[in-house]
Amino acid sequence: MARSENIEVRNGVVSGLADSTTRGYGIRAFVDGAWGFAASSDLENGGIDRTAARAVEIAKSIGGRGQHHQASVPATPYADRFVSVFTLDPAEIPLDARVKLLLDAEKLLHVDQRITAGRAWIELWHTDKIFYSTIGSRIEQSIYQSGSGIQAIAAGEGDMQVRSFPGDIGLYASGGWEVVERAALRENAARIGEEALSLLSAPQCPSGEMDIILGGSQMSLQIHESCGHPAELDRVMGWEANFSGVSFLEISQVDKLKYGSDLVTIVIDNTLPEGLATVGYDDEGSKSVTSDIIRDGLLVGYEMSNETAAAIGRRSNACVRAQSWEFVPMIRMCNLNLLPGTTPFDALFEDIREGVYMESNRSWSIDDHRLNFQFGCQIGWEIRNGKRG
Repeated sequence: MARSENIEVRNGVVSGLADSTTRGYGIRAFVDGAWGFAASSDLENGGIDRTAARAVEIAKSIGGRGQHHQASVPATPYADRFVSVFTLDPAEIPLDARVKLLLDAEKLLHVDQRITAGRAWIELWHTDKIFYSTIGSRIEQSIYQSGSGIQAIAAGEGDMQVRSFPGDIGLYASGGWEVVERAALRENAARIGEEALSLLSAPQCPSGEMDIILGGSQMSLQIHESCGHPAELDRVMGWEANFSGVSFLEISQVDKLKYGSDLVTIVIDNTLPEGLATVGYDDEGSKSVTSDIIRDGLLVGYEMSNETAAAIGRRSNACVRAQSWEFVPMIRMCNLNLLPGTTPFDALFEDIREGVYMESNRSWSIDDHRLNFQFGCQIGWEIRNGKRG
């Protein structure tokens, strides 16, 4: 069962208020080298039997045609229960308190009449899953995810500018109402409104070859698009191309391709207490682990399912998930982390003679092999002789 709650305020008015629940199940069957999948919300015994039969029928209709897949499964069956780490259950926060937070934060965005539009939002999810497999696994999971954000649009002087916080889409994490509180929407709203106004009269970003420092939210999108998606092994193998394209990477490039400088180490870690993708087990029943994708600048691994991992002689690193019960489980990006260095943030500017510090994504474009890309940011500050403007 999955419950989602969404509240949105626009220009002082509650423009969206939704509370929805969905319940159902998906069944996968493997017959003659092919997978079948069927889903239903019919929880009666007869309905479950019919859905299972439909999954088998689909697998049989595919089996024997084209490439045969392997019915790879986790090496170990698990009987376990996982619950997200959280402090405050959102269900215990009164609705009027949630709405008031958004009304207050959105109002504070309007520091000037040139702020023509303001938004504030909260999104909450609570998902209960039970996973069974024929190797004997029975896994229960109760997953809490929360997020919120604000956005100001300023217009004037023949221009329109936008500023969002936190980052460009808000702060989202595993956890409860404490995630919303940590975003500090009220405390930052006036500053975001002022920054939107300042962009109306700000000079154009300088052009030329120079150093760039990226803020955390923009950096997360960079590695998401150019490191995370290309390293999904089903894309590398050509099994997935419909959503977000294929990959420029090849299986043979592991331990050979220099992906970045020696300072770059990127890992997936679905065990992080506050990671948005954190679960105890993926939707194939594999236990969550920490796994290297890039180590000291070298490509060393991929995001894998049981089947794709077996194809290259490895074990799954638990990267399979279904969007909901009615969707086929597939490889999807996990908590992708660029590990930090030892240099304090302020010290990053010291050796830069000419550059720009950029923050919060505004636009993006990337080709269907995840190779060439273009990103634009909402705001930037010039760096001159080690000082940020």
